[in-house]
Amino acid sequence: MSDSARDSIYEAIASIRLIDPHTHINPHAAGSTTLADLLGYHYYTELAHSAGMPKDQIEESGIGPRELVRRLVENLLPLENTAQYRWLVEICRMFFGFDGDRIDASNWESLYDSAESQMASAEWPQIVLDQSNVEAVFLTNDFDDDLAGFDTDTYIPCLRTDDLVFHLSKPEVRARLAACTGIELDGSLASLRASLRQRFQHFVSRGARACAISLPPTFSPAPVGDGRATSALDAVLRRGVLADDSHKQALSRRVFWTITELCDEFGLPFDLMIGVNRGVYEGGVFQGQDLYDSRVSLIQYRELFNAFPKVKFPISVLASVTNQELVSYAWIFPNVITNGHWWYSNTPSFIARDAAARLEAVPQTKQIGYYSDAYKLEFVWPKFDMYRHVLSDILADHFVGKCRWSEERAIELGRRVLRGNVDDIFPRPSGVVETDDDLSRVDPLADTWAEEGSGPDLIGAMNSEEVSSSWDATTAGATAAGMAGGIAATAGALGRDDEADADDLVIEEVSGDELTSGEFNNESDAFDSNLIESGVEEMSDSDTVSMSDDTVSFEDATDVSDVNVDELDAEFDDQLSEPAASDSDNDVVKFETVSVTDDTVRIEVSQDELGLDPSPNDDEIKSTELADVELTDRSVERAQALDVDSISDQLDSEPLDLEAMLGDEASDSGDGTPRIHMMRGEESFETDEDSLQLTPDPVTGELTFQIDNGGGDDLVLAPEIGDSDNHQDNDRADESDAGEDLDATLEIGDEEGQVDFGNLFDDDDAEEGDSDGEPRTAKE
Repeated sequence: MSDSARDSIYEAIASIRLIDPHTHINPHAAGSTTLADLLGYHYYTELAHSAGMPKDQIEESGIGPRELVRRLVENLLPLENTAQYRWLVEICRMFFGFDGDRIDASNWESLYDSAESQMASAEWPQIVLDQSNVEAVFLTNDFDDDLAGFDTDTYIPCLRTDDLVFHLSKPEVRARLAACTGIELDGSLASLRASLRQRFQHFVSRGARACAISLPPTFSPAPVGDGRATSALDAVLRRGVLADDSHKQALSRRVFWTITELCDEFGLPFDLMIGVNRGVYEGGVFQGQDLYDSRVSLIQYRELFNAFPKVKFPISVLASVTNQELVSYAWIFPNVITNGHWWYSNTPSFIARDAAARLEAVPQTKQIGYYSDAYKLEFVWPKFDMYRHVLSDILADHFVGKCRWSEERAIELGRRVLRGNVDDIFPRPSGVVETDDDLSRVDPLADTWAEEGSGPDLIGAMNSEEVSSSWDATTAGATAAGMAGGIAATAGALGRDDEADADDLVIEEVSGDELTSGEFNNESDAFDSNLIESGVEEMSDSDTVSMSDDTVSFEDATDVSDVNVDELDAEFDDQLSEPAASDSDNDVVKFETVSVTDDTVRIEVSQDELGLDPSPNDDEIKSTELADVELTDRSVERAQALDVDSISDQLDSEPLDLEAMLGDEASDSGDGTPRIHMMRGEESFETDEDSLQLTPDPVTGELTFQIDNGGGDDLVLAPEIGDSDNHQDNDRADESDAGEDLDATLEIGDEEGQVDFGNLFDDDDAEEGDSDGEPRTAKE
């Protein structure tokens, strides 16, 4: 392809005003103040150290910025071939008027002074943004960042969750979490989830558009059950960093899974940066110790991708060798998105190969072309410019040259991956999120809020995960009516597009008697307000919220003009604070759905059966107030007590009457006679009293039928041991009657049909027969 096409494509995509979707910029100090902020970037310190510069010359305590620059400039020569050195030169040309192609001892001091004077301007960060043609940058914010003091339209918050997922065992991390949320981790999963959810509320209310985490190659996301998670949390709270690794890993997986659930709830993409192995080079400089690990595979995340189809996962892989796997996952999974070129993949040759593979295989709407990962604003421009040059080469050579696209079509593809997808994948928050400003917490574990002095708040209750009180069935009807009145009165505040006047609304209600079949719990009465909240959210989009199974509707219509909302609210408050009598101690009422049509407010009450946790924790077990039950294995005792006398004592002296046992079910002949079905091809069976009797085996107690052996008294089940004639006869019988079942294997009894129990258990009789040739028994 001609250089003219490449140049025109580059110029077009260079004119696109960018949003950088991932940086580490501090919004309170976004720009540099001296060249030391630029040369102190870990790329230069780690490369200089790799080329032979001692670590102590870089990280000497108390070293000034000017002296650090001097030392690093003296060690830049080995780095001149690298892409990182090019970034530095381009920054100096772009912002400081530098016209050379090498920074060395002859020019660094004048460059230092020129840069310092320009950086001293209060407008420097905005100057850099404007000259870089950058509209906004995403941040990387600690979970306890107050997100105050900066413009969140320019510096877009992003919740970084590494400490929450991997470092809750550290007391300082838990202290930070408690300080920023007002919620102490008390060992319950409710407190953990409430803390995490409060952080999401805080971030989203202040303009956050993403959640992010860096993941080691050994991490495999998976759900963790409540029982296991509770024991892991308890161990971590008790022992901290000394807790067993299995507990810390289980808690990490539970926190990660919960964060993903909250991303789903709040509509945030979850950036996953996969594969970094921390601290590989123990003697490295700051941020110059980590490397990628080729043992990582995205198969470790299959359960996550399948479990959360609505959560968008922009994925960054640390090494180019993992790019093909990322391409294939983005090819197949709708929620997997290729995201930038990270760290060790962020050089032109790796970018060219990886970007070309993505553009050829992944839908164009699922690619975030690039992010700078910059710590200072000055680095955004040269990094993006490196990517723009590579991208223009791919677009010109492959799409225009080989695929015969027009330049305009190729430029539109470049615009899509550079800016369009960032807007679509990380949209601005569409609604107003309730915050903690001017509010006081009613129940910190339930995320319930109310205005100062107002008492329990209807809308706050609807936004809470759980409201604890003591309600009975009679109370529920009035409470539901009160909620309906409150919803009718506040329908406009909830943002309905098709608002109806209060006088035109009808409340469908139900009396308390109609709810007596519901279940209430006097110790921890709760209703699921998530479903109510979801119903309220749907009011702005549709006229009716669909009904769920097993709900009770309110049938008696009352014109809302006849309802005194203030009285209902007061009654609602009284019912929350004063428990009423209940017919059952194990009853729970759940408000399942609230729906609003043009003229009707409808509340549906679920009457689901009270469920039991299959893996209860200690608190749940104690709450049942049941005595402990000890399970004991008696099999050993029974085996030790097993002898002839004890077995005989336990035998029923009366034989089992099979006819009585079969009863009417077997009497299908019409005359009351049991019908016996033939087995194994018998031609006939004459029923008589003896043939229907079961007799117990004197040793094992097993019930068996009497078998008549040709009219004799002996019970002969098999040839006599040692009797060669019988063995031969039996062999011949086997040959002639192949296929017939032979059920028995041993003859028991003497000529009189009696069993000698004394000899049966006599250890001295080890022979197969006694002196008169009669068999006794065979030992197993």
